[in-house]
Amino acid sequence: MDKIRLVIIDDHPIFREGVVSILGSEADLDVVGQGLTADDALRLTRDLLPDVILLDVNMPGGGLNAAETIANSFPVVKIIMLTGSADEDDVLAALKAGAHAYVLKGVAARELNTILHTVYSGEGYVTPSLAASLLSEMKSAVKEKQPTKVDSFDELTERERQILELIADGTSNKEIGQKLFLTEKTIKHYVTNILQKLHVSNRVQAALLAQQKARPK
Repeated sequence: MDKIRLVIIDDHPIFREGVVSILGSEADLDVVGQGLTADDALRLTRDLLPDVILLDVNMPGGGLNAAETIANSFPVVKIIMLTGSADEDDVLAALKAGAHAYVLKGVAARELNTILHTVYSGEGYVTPSLAASLLSEMKSAVKEKQPTKVDSFDELTERERQILELIADGTSNKEIGQKLFLTEKTIKHYVTNILQKLHVSNRVQAALLAQQKARPK
């Protein structure tokens, strides 16, 4: 089995080296590069094209800036924000920039490994302690700034609604395909359409909006 190739960027050497040591010891992971600035992140992404890159929000050059550039220029690379910032604005900004996951530092090594594999497989993740406040923030934003987002659910076909419900339950594309007797490629196509119709950039945002829609008024 091919190893998942990682780049880890953090301007705190002790923390970064600890993560490198932990993840690098896993048989199916390969840390191919590390750095401490946004410029390092862009250079290593361009030169190495890793499967996954871990970024901090607060680092020289700005982790969110790096995430946005990588998401736009190298969409094949999965982005995980591994940071100490629990600020809701940072979470929303990271997801908007194209990050696939937002994880707080202090996460257990085994959990980080699981999250990494989850993101690599195409899923999204937000630290549970942030999910409730993030949902509340998104709900407020929908009401005040983008009232058409919730109405966008009306544009979904019955099949797309069914798939969105499964996404909100944390079901992977492969598992959705098995449940609905469709190929994983077909499910990915449906997911792309769903994201476009809901005007969101990733599965995490779509799932949060679905959960909001399902809540009693």
